[in-house]
Amino acid sequence: MIENRELGINDYLALLRRRAKVILIPLLLAPVVAFLVSYAFPPKYTSQSLVLIEGQSVPEGYVKPVITEDLTQRIATMQQQVLSRNRLQPLVERLGLVKKGKTLEDAIADIRTNLDVEPVQPSVSSSSNASSSSKKKKPGQNNANSGDMVGFNVNFTADNPREAQQICNELTSMFLEENLKAREQVAVNTTDFLSRQVDQAKRDLDGQDSKLASFKKQYLGQLPGDEDANLKILMGLNAQLDSNTQALNRAQQDKTYSESLLAQDLALWKASQSADNPQSIEQQLTKLQSQLIELQARYTDDYPDVAKTKRDIAILRKKLKEINSATVQSGDATEKASSNEPPEVRQLRVQIHQYSDVITQATREQKRLQDAINLYQGRVALSPAIEEQFKALTRDYETAQKSYADLLAKKGQSEVQADMERHQQGEQMRLLNAAADADSPSFPVRWMFAAGGLGAGFAVGLGLAFLLEFQDKSIRDEKDVLAALQLPMLVAVPWVGADEDGRGMLLGRFRRSAEEETIEV
Repeated sequence: MIENRELGINDYLALLRRRAKVILIPLLLAPVVAFLVSYAFPPKYTSQSLVLIEGQSVPEGYVKPVITEDLTQRIATMQQQVLSRNRLQPLVERLGLVKKGKTLEDAIADIRTNLDVEPVQPSVSSSSNASSSSKKKKPGQNNANSGDMVGFNVNFTADNPREAQQICNELTSMFLEENLKAREQVAVNTTDFLSRQVDQAKRDLDGQDSKLASFKKQYLGQLPGDEDANLKILMGLNAQLDSNTQALNRAQQDKTYSESLLAQDLALWKASQSADNPQSIEQQLTKLQSQLIELQARYTDDYPDVAKTKRDIAILRKKLKEINSATVQSGDATEKASSNEPPEVRQLRVQIHQYSDVITQATREQKRLQDAINLYQGRVALSPAIEEQFKALTRDYETAQKSYADLLAKKGQSEVQADMERHQQGEQMRLLNAAADADSPSFPVRWMFAAGGLGAGFAVGLGLAFLLEFQDKSIRDEKDVLAALQLPMLVAVPWVGADEDGRGMLLGRFRRSAEEETIEV
């Protein structure tokens, strides 16, 4: 092929016509070779079982599902649990998969390698596919969405169909058992966890209730709701205190007035008594003793006034002694004198005694009212601080109560979910199609080998054709001439050949364009 030349469609078609043999030979031989090569690989048989995922029989509006994890993630988790060594070792020993030249670890590794879990999507129309594909997927959303998955296929590949079928059925059963076990275990664990949380919340609620009760007992009458009542009581106590104070003042005034009247009446009554009255004699004796002391302070004992006063005192003492000895049989002198007092004096004494009782009672009531006023004034003064503490305790109590109620409701719901799982009323995985014997090997697929050989042969043929064409430097048309000589063409001589009569003749004529008349040499 001449370099520095642009190729068109006709050039490529001409190339294919010229190199048809080079292309056809690899195209025909490669599929045959690939088909024969497929017999060099040992056959593998794949057994498949279909597991259908059924939703829970109880509507989710009444009982929420116990497991909310993405279905694809759950299947992947179950696959890891099923493929664990503890689960696969009994399977390998039961089916006798440890053969000559293989160990237990090799058999387990083969099972892990040859197992394939494929999600099954619901069949939808092309229009639905187009509309769904046009929707944007959220970041991290897989094609096998749990909302679109209706089940999954368990595929297992082995050297013979019987072994593939047995292992596939066993693995499928393990998937189903693991699903039941996992769902029931999640339900039981959730119930146990919520039970512990409910107990803890109950203890916290009891603690908050005890604190609130102790606070109410300690600050009884000082709680936020009692502030208005305290103010009203305080106003009433102040009014009672004013009234009591007025009554006490009146009683004191009346007592004072009665005492003054009593003193006057007693003075008049005593003055009217005879000289033999012991009280009068005692008063005279007292008066003379006072005079004697004054006289002795100024004079000696021989002074006449002093001697006379001493004689008078001796006479009065003797007289008083005689009167007292004479009145021993008739009772006490004070009682006798008191019984001889006029009714007005006795009545005044009774009034004074009553006024004293009233004053004592009023004083006691005044002290009680003042203490009560101080108590309620203290309550009113402490109300803001107590209200703040009460609000904090009430808020903590309401929070603990709400938490306890929420946990109790969740525990009840979890118990319903656990009971639903025990009765297998929740989401279930049901074996729809059990694994069967494979009629034909899944590998190698001979027609796929042949198709691959066909494609490879076509590619090799094209490559050889283009390689030979690039190495060919033949000039076939005027474009090759222009590309090879890099000069403008002046004259084109057509092909001269024999006609039907065998005579040579000119089949074309010279063509010369007007643009080529002027030639640069």
